[in-house]
Amino acid sequence: MELAQPLIEQPFYKRLQLGDWAYAVLVLAAAAYSWSLYNHYMDGYEQAILAGSAIGLVALGWFWKSWRWFFPLAGAVALLGINAYHGELARGQTAFWLKYALSSQSAIMWMCTLFFLATGVYWAGLIARSGLLTRMGSGLTWAAAVMGAAGLFVRWYESYLIGADIGHVPVSNLYEVFVLFTLITALMYLYYEAKFAVRQAGAFVLLVISAAVGFILWYSFDRQAHEIQPLIPALQSWWMKIHVPANFIGYGAFAMSAMLGVAELLVIKGKLKDRLPAADVLDEMMYKAIAVGFLFFTIATILGAMWAADAWGGYWSWDPKETWALIVWLNYAAWLHIRLVKGWRGEPLAWWAVIGLLVTTFAFLGVNMFLTGLHSYGGL
Repeated sequence: MELAQPLIEQPFYKRLQLGDWAYAVLVLAAAAYSWSLYNHYMDGYEQAILAGSAIGLVALGWFWKSWRWFFPLAGAVALLGINAYHGELARGQTAFWLKYALSSQSAIMWMCTLFFLATGVYWAGLIARSGLLTRMGSGLTWAAAVMGAAGLFVRWYESYLIGADIGHVPVSNLYEVFVLFTLITALMYLYYEAKFAVRQAGAFVLLVISAAVGFILWYSFDRQAHEIQPLIPALQSWWMKIHVPANFIGYGAFAMSAMLGVAELLVIKGKLKDRLPAADVLDEMMYKAIAVGFLFFTIATILGAMWAADAWGGYWSWDPKETWALIVWLNYAAWLHIRLVKGWRGEPLAWWAVIGLLVTTFAFLGVNMFLTGLHSYGGL
């Protein structure tokens, strides 16, 4: 009898298909074009960030196939908006497509509307046990993410139309980072939704996104926070381009894990058990989200310390924002330790993840509202 020959997995590069290479060429060509236009405005660090971003986007597209259409589509929508300006910011108030769809504020308002609709449709699908409705919820979430990403790209361009000394990456104030938070949280959820085939969980994850959308709307209409402002001196640094996005991958992952924890607790208590995924599936999703969030939050904390040394001459000053970032880090480090070393699962860690959202929210928003320090520029 012949023994079965073990399967030998092909090297990674041999598993890449034509679509993978086409996507990589597109991203690298766009990066090269951007470098040819703007390299004389960029220092060595910013050129390195551009190169690293291009490589990262290629890797992400190879790892997550849906990204290969999402990112080019968001970029194409942003380019439509950018080209519609014809170099004149005033056209944003007169040109039809800019005023109602493609300016940064219009695109972000569409994002908000689509996220609200997605939340309602996901819940309708959950209650009615309708696969069609949950698929529609997924589609609306993807559409919201496209408009949110395009809105941030256009806002970046708009800031330079105001003035070369005003232009900056749109992650500098609470309005911009809340948009970033909703975008990152939605994209992370969509990845795990497809990986675990659990569209029903969207009803819970979209709740925290809709809460952030509610803040964006209040902050826009009550405080006029959507208006682009010059960067304060403390933020005029290339460090902002890498520290803030890494931080908000962490925040988004922690927020998503908390909502998955809520869903798991309901299943454990017998509520919606016949409509939601199994508790062990939700538990595994929660674990993976926290693991990814902890990795990026660690990177962001290290980058923040390096930025502090560059800006203020010391890596750590026990500023309230730094102190609460450390508390968040220790909280999730302990969570992962308990799960990986002690083997805890289920209800205790689900409750921990839910309570962890309160800690994270205070570090994200509460510190800006109630405490003062070196990071007080992020206040309401």
